Amino acid sequence: LPGDVIATGTPIGAGIRFDPPRFLQPGDVVEVEVTGVGVLRNVVEAEAR
Repeated sequence: LPGDVIATGTPIGAGIRFDPPRFLQPGDVVEVEVTGVGVLRNVVEAEAR
């Protein structure tokens, strides 16, 4: 399939703008789908210490 897929994160502070603030938590699922290509699915995990 021709073309480019460009994915970026959200700008810093995007979650803080909500009242109350909303952030991704361990166990949340982030999913991106491109019709005819497929689905990319990632589960959020806590940062290793």
